[in-house]
Amino acid sequence: MNLRNTPTHEFDYLLALAAVALTAYGALLIYSGSLATYGSPSAALSHPVSRQIAFAVVGVVAMLVLTRVDYRLFGPLSLALYVLSLAGLVFVLVAGGSAYGSRRWISIGGTQVQASEIAKVCTVIMLAKFFADNEERVKSLRVFAISIAIVAVPALLVVLEPDLGSAIVFVILWFGVALIAGVRKLHIAGLLALFAAAAPASVLGIAAGYQKERISIWLDPGKDPLGTGFNILQAEISIGSGGLLGKGFTHGTQTQLDYLRTQTTDYIFSVGAEELGFIGAMVLFGLFVLLLFRCLRVAGHADDMFGRLIAVGVMTFILFQVFVNIGVNIRLVPVTGVPLPFVSQGGSSLITLLAALGILQSILGHRRKRSRRV
Repeated sequence: MNLRNTPTHEFDYLLALAAVALTAYGALLIYSGSLATYGSPSAALSHPVSRQIAFAVVGVVAMLVLTRVDYRLFGPLSLALYVLSLAGLVFVLVAGGSAYGSRRWISIGGTQVQASEIAKVCTVIMLAKFFADNEERVKSLRVFAISIAIVAVPALLVVLEPDLGSAIVFVILWFGVALIAGVRKLHIAGLLALFAAAAPASVLGIAAGYQKERISIWLDPGKDPLGTGFNILQAEISIGSGGLLGKGFTHGTQTQLDYLRTQTTDYIFSVGAEELGFIGAMVLFGLFVLLLFRCLRVAGHADDMFGRLIAVGVMTFILFQVFVNIGVNIRLVPVTGVPLPFVSQGGSSLITLLAALGILQSILGHRRKRSRRV
């Protein structure tokens, strides 16, 4: 009688269903948010809904393909993926497309590829591999410092675009992965103390002018109601007027009269809250809670530290982006330009997120089970 290890080939249907449902929810809101500008969708891929559906199909295919690939193969490739993602960020700074004073994407065949979205997942993989390889030395200061450097490089490149919101995502995903990896709490406390000491200088002297203006307008949008404070005020009106059941799909006045200027990206939550109301917002929250708990389940069932840390990293940056995007809409945090995962318009974010969930499915499906052969 022999015992051998075989993959479970388990597939988390609830995780996939939550992701697809969020994507469909987003497509509906993108349709409503773009109705005043584009009208009903046509066969042309130039329409935002058509493009989002096409991106969703590519993302789902990527998720299904990566489900079958053993996630352990990403370990030896982690450094190459990380370096390529940094090269993409450097290219954005040199020759990337720009809007609103920032360079944030690479144009490929008429499609805007946001390198920072790809870099998030590549950094998670690199960080997970590093901590897994140094599991026995994880409490050393050297390992702690190198892990910070791994995240600091892409974060600084993103800050130079400038895109402070995405840079903070890198910092937060490091905290999530580092805590689960088991770094010394004293080291983290020292880092937090350093951040706290540097924060006033950053806000008052180092932060770019546009960032200071964002904080100032966030605190008092009424001082420029027709300029930089306009969107903040309109988002508050949209969410507040939605009530319990909303004004009805495609019947939101702020949305359909085009008062929300980025209603399919940064302020897509306001579209949903206005037209679908509190109930619609709760459905959205419920789908995110389901998705995040299924990610947590993958982390708990992972065979090794590498898989566990990838799952935690992906879950962390999804959770943080949900918090920041909705926080912007309800004026809990300053405007940052962080998309609402799976929901906001954008192919790079959607495809990358679905691909990342494919890796999580692989972590679950390639666990080893004990099988008996007589």
